[in-house]
Amino acid sequence: MSANYLNALNTVFGFESLRGGQQRVVESVLAGNSSAAIFPTGSGKSLCYQLPALHLPHLTLVISPLLALMKDQLDFLKSKGITAASIDSSQTFDESKAIMQAVRAGEIKILMISVERLKNERFRQFIGSVQISLLVVDEAHCISEWGHNFRPDYLKLPSYRQQLNIPQVLLLTATATPKVIDDMGAKFGIEKQNIVVTGFYRSNLDLNVIPCAEAEKSSTLLDVLNQGLHQPTIVYVTLQNTAETVAAFLSRNGYPASAYHAGMASEDRQRIQHQFMSGEVNCIVATIAFGMGVDKSNIRAVVHYDMPKSIENYSQEIGRAGRDGLNSICTVLANREGVSVLENFVYGDTPDKSAIRHVIEDIGGAPTNNQWEVMTTRLSSDSNIRQLPLKTLLVYLEMEGVIEPQYTYFADYRFKTTMSPEQIANQFEGERRHFVEALFAASPKSRVWHSVDFDALWHVHHADRKRAVAALDYFAEKGWIELESKQMTDVYRVSNRNACLGENAVTLSERIHHLFSSKEETEIRRVHAMLDLFETQTCLSHRLAQYFADTNAPASVGIVRYAEARLRSYRQRQICLMCQ
Repeated sequence: MSANYLNALNTVFGFESLRGGQQRVVESVLAGNSSAAIFPTGSGKSLCYQLPALHLPHLTLVISPLLALMKDQLDFLKSKGITAASIDSSQTFDESKAIMQAVRAGEIKILMISVERLKNERFRQFIGSVQISLLVVDEAHCISEWGHNFRPDYLKLPSYRQQLNIPQVLLLTATATPKVIDDMGAKFGIEKQNIVVTGFYRSNLDLNVIPCAEAEKSSTLLDVLNQGLHQPTIVYVTLQNTAETVAAFLSRNGYPASAYHAGMASEDRQRIQHQFMSGEVNCIVATIAFGMGVDKSNIRAVVHYDMPKSIENYSQEIGRAGRDGLNSICTVLANREGVSVLENFVYGDTPDKSAIRHVIEDIGGAPTNNQWEVMTTRLSSDSNIRQLPLKTLLVYLEMEGVIEPQYTYFADYRFKTTMSPEQIANQFEGERRHFVEALFAASPKSRVWHSVDFDALWHVHHADRKRAVAALDYFAEKGWIELESKQMTDVYRVSNRNACLGENAVTLSERIHHLFSSKEETEIRRVHAMLDLFETQTCLSHRLAQYFADTNAPASVGIVRYAEARLRSYRQRQICLMCQ
C-alpha cells in the first residue's frame, strides 16, 4: 500500500487502517482491475470507491438507485472536502448545466447519477466527452435477473460502459447469492480473484421466527415490541393499508408509531423519516419503501409483521438493525396466509403474449421518421401491463436492438402568473420580448391556468419547444409564474421496424414472453426458498449465512432464539401454522 494511499485514508477520512475486505478491494481498484465488493450492510462499501477516487486521474461516475442515497453520500463527501456532485431530477436546468461545466473542466472528482439519466441521449453525449476512470455501480445485484431487486435499466450498464470507454468498474452490494455474484461478474468481465466477499453473518443480530396465526399478529407484535421498551424499531408490512392499520393499532395501545409507504405525499415521508432519525418517533410501520438510505445506527428491532418478499429482501431489511454493533432483535411473525399475496405480485408482473405483441406492433406503427413517442402511463393502460414490467419490456426491446432511447420530455405544461403577462414581457427587449409575447399568445387561459400549445407556438411564431420550456423554467425560477408539468413522454428511435411487423412481431413477442416466464419461475422459487428458511429447525443465522455463501458463520448461534420466555410457546405450533 502506497504512502499516499495511507495518508489520504488518515487525513481525509480519519481512519488509521482499512478492514480486510476494504483493503483488498481498494488495492485491486488502484491496481487497475475491475472489482466487486459484496459486504454486509453497514460494512463500509462506499469507502471502496471514495478512497480510490482521490488517486485516479479522471472522473469517478457512480450509479446510485435512490436520490436519498446520493444526497447522504454527497453530504459525507463534501464534509471531507472532496469535490463531488450529482445530476438529478430535483435540480433546475441552470444547476445541472453548472455541474456539467464543472465536470467537463475537471473540477469534480465524483459524479453521482441514477441509471435512468443514461437514457437521455443529450446526457450520454455530454458524459461521452468526459474522461472517466471508474464506473461504480451501487446495489449492483439489480443488474441480475436472478437477483431480488432486478431493475431493467441496469441491464444496459455494460453496453453504456463500452460506449463511454470506461476502463474499470466497481460493483457494490450487500445481498447477492453465488448465482447472482457469478452473473454480475460475467456481465462486467470481472475476474473471480477480484470479487471480494466478506462474511454475511453478524453476531449481534438475534434472528427469530414466531409462528403466528393472522388473527393473533397484532397482540403478538405488541408482546415483541414491549420487550424493547420503546427503542428504535421498524415494523415491515406488505401493503400500504396494513401500514396505516398497524400504526394506528400500536398508537392506540400505548406504542406511538407512524406509517410510511409510497402512497404518502413526498413531504410527509420526508417528515416521518426525519422524525425517526432524530428520535422524535421510535417506531415506523412501513412497506419496503422505507429503508434504503436510512443509516440509523441504533435500531434495536426489525419486525416483519408480514412475510418478506424473499430471503434477499429479508436480509437487507434486518441489516438495518444494530449497525452500532450492539445486540438487536429481528423477528418474523410467520404463517402461510400471506404467501398468495406475494405470489400474486409475481404473477402480476408477467404480461401476456398478446399484451407484449400490442406494444411491439405499436412500435411497428411509429411514424416514418422512425421516432416512437410513448407515455408509459397511457401505454400501460392500453396494453394492460403494469408500469414496472412495461419498463422491463422496453429494456428487453432495447437489448434486442429494436428501439434506442433518445430523451424524455413533459407533453403538457401549464402555469398561472403571479404578475401580469405584460409585466413579464416588459422584463425583456427586442426579439426576446417578441418571443415572450408569442409564448403567452400560444398559452390560452382558462379560469386560472394557462395551457401551452406548443404546436401553435411553432406554426404561428416558429418558436421551438425547447426554447419555450427553458423560458418557462426561468419564469418559475424568478417567481413570476407557478409552473406544472405532466404526461412524461419517452422518445425512442426505432432501429429495427421489421422486427415489429407481421410474423416477426409474433416471433419477437414469444421470445420476450419466454424471458418474463423464466423470471416468474425464479421469483416463485425465491418465495418458497424463504418459506423453507423460516421453517428450519436448525440455526436461522447459520442457514441465512449459507444462502449468501458465507461458510464461516457459527453452526449453532442459538437455534431460532426468542427474546422472551413468554414467546416460546408459539414455537410449539410452528409446524401446523407454517404448513397451512
